[in-house]
Amino acid sequence: MSTSRTTLRTTGVALRAMLVFTLVLGVGYTALITAAGQLVLPFQANGSAVRSSDGELIGSALIGQSFTDADGAPLPEYFQSRPSAAGDGYDGGASSGSNLGPNNADLVTAIGERQAAIADLDGVGVDEIPADAVTASGSGLDPDISPEYALLQVPRVAAERGLDESEVRELVESKIQSRDLGFLGEPRVNVLGLNLALDALQN
Repeated sequence: MSTSRTTLRTTGVALRAMLVFTLVLGVGYTALITAAGQLVLPFQANGSAVRSSDGELIGSALIGQSFTDADGAPLPEYFQSRPSAAGDGYDGGASSGSNLGPNNADLVTAIGERQAAIADLDGVGVDEIPADAVTASGSGLDPDISPEYALLQVPRVAAERGLDESEVRELVESKIQSRDLGFLGEPRVNVLGLNLALDALQN
């Protein structure tokens, strides 16, 4: 009898503790962090969403996207993004790299094909193409490219839009983000932000 009462009491204590911790940690903590995020960093907390002037959602500052036509061909009037190995390309639900080593035949072939395509699109030599232009990032969602790759595309974009190269180059240089905290990562250019600024330049 005493054992049964002890078991019931222990079970009751465990259930009450589970209820309290569920409310405190599962509901209260989540609500607190959500509210703090909305108050302190609402842009980041809501996915760093980028909207057009009329409020239409056009992407995220944190997730790359392709600037291609319906057939997957690059739109020459836009700066092109880094290749993506996430699903069919920039799929947030399938974030990953290719997991292929540098000597993998498939990767070597893919890089060669990308180099040839960029050399043809931008009228440059293969040796002028930076690594990030032909290799996917570890997440497959990288929204940024190197300043070198952005500047390589300037002549083509300027010609397609009928703009002076110097004007487009200045725009690119104004969009270069420095290393985080001055020493983390590499200088970079957000492709979506650059292309939006490019459109605004002609409006």
